Amino acid sequence: MTQKLSDKKLAVLGAGKLGGILLRAYLKQELFAPKRVTATVSHAEKAAALSKELGVQVMTENRKAVPGADIVLLCVKPKVVAEVLNEIAPELNEKTLVISVAASVPTTYIEEHLGKKVPAVRVMPNTPSAVGCGMTGICRGAHAGAEHLETARAMFNAVGRTVVVDEKNMDAVTGLSASGPAFAYIILESLAEAGVKVGLPRDVATLLAAQTMKGAASVVLETGDHPALLKDAVTTPAGCTIDGILELEEGKLRVTLIKAVVKATSRAGELLFEK
Repeated sequence: MTQKLSDKKLAVLGAGKLGGILLRAYLKQELFAPKRVTATVSHAEKAAALSKELGVQVMTENRKAVPGADIVLLCVKPKVVAEVLNEIAPELNEKTLVISVAASVPTTYIEEHLGKKVPAVRVMPNTPSAVGCGMTGICRGAHAGAEHLETARAMFNAVGRTVVVDEKNMDAVTGLSASGPAFAYIILESLAEAGVKVGLPRDVATLLAAQTMKGAASVVLETGDHPALLKDAVTTPAGCTIDGILELEEGKLRVTLIKAVVKATSRAGELLFEK
């Protein structure tokens, strides 16, 4: 698949924060050849700077970036997706794969605005993709086949892990793994603050908290064990951990996190319809 992708022409529409993260990762890993990549940003000055930095053609007009593209990676905000799709539709055909990272935008919406049987794949990555530890949910539209899913998975496996889900679950993916890093950072910051409270230097407390969270997550991923089982393994009878857990339960940390994901999921379904 890597070889197949290197032969493809990629257009990244909206090479801002997330689009820039993905584009840099693809070029660093040589997933795509720079001469076969185009990208767009809003301002000419930024386009010139990004083009010089990455060695790819960067412009401000989306329609000029997509002719001949095998893959169009749509990284624009949900509220401008319709405008961008209408702009580029005349340049696309049934052999062009459109991959959208826009939250709340269903594949049916993309297909309707393109007005032809263009294969569309919807993805929801998260910001840890910047360091190769991303998590991406993927679903396909009516005109996308297994080969299109394979292409999308190859592109997002390059920046972490992927999972294919039914489209009805994509807002939940957004609420959990896309918003989740922010929730994790609050927990991490709180643990570090607690370390300072009990006498640790701030840099030491932050390192301890961050590596502990990373290690705990790695154990879940590598062993496949249920988090509750792993928690029990740490919690010795009458030890210090159970006292800490009691404080978490009294503070309703568990239910608060659940409610945070539920709220973020609900909000994810509203973004497309905002003015």
